[in-house]
Amino acid sequence: MKMKSLLAIAFVAMGITACSTVNKVVYRIDVPQGNYLEQDKIDQLKVGMNQEQVQYLLGTPLLRDVFAQNRWDYVFIKREGHNDPIRRTLLVYFDNKGFVKDIKLDDIKDQKIVEEKVE
Repeated sequence: MKMKSLLAIAFVAMGITACSTVNKVVYRIDVPQGNYLEQDKIDQLKVGMNQEQVQYLLGTPLLRDVFAQNRWDYVFIKREGHNDPIRRTLLVYFDNKGFVKDIKLDDIKDQKIVEEKVE
């Protein structure tokens, strides 16, 4: 009798854990990373602004490249649950005097971000 109960419990436990192999059963929280870019702040960004004004408006850039010191990178990635990540990149280029000379907004909504999977 005791052996049958243990076997029944073992089979029930294996049956319950087998359900967890379904990918979307497990809840995944939304994960925002980087600089959140609001459209009204991006619209206020103008050519000719100095670096302090840009930093006050958008915050500290996520990346300041050592080899391209006249470029600030603002990157925002949002992963919502099991959906594909959404990525927005804003590049601000400065001249040698520290004033904005070019602004590029790369809005990548349909492109999937490749993530390494450890097997």
